[in-house]
Amino acid sequence: MEWGRAMGELSAAIDHLATEEVSEIPRMQLAEQLLELHWQMARLQAQIARRTGVRLP
Repeated sequence: MEWGRAMGELSAAIDHLATEEVSEIPRMQLAEQLLELHWQMARLQAQIARRTGVRLP
């Protein structure tokens, strides 16, 4: 996944969650959205690590 596209997808996911009324979202759907957001952030962190040469010991 390209860096710019990954940032765009993450930004869109955050914006989407920010505009929704959380109390109106079924809990299962909210959990799925939050889980997807988590995985998008994890993929982005991995890309950043690869591009900057950061490695875990």
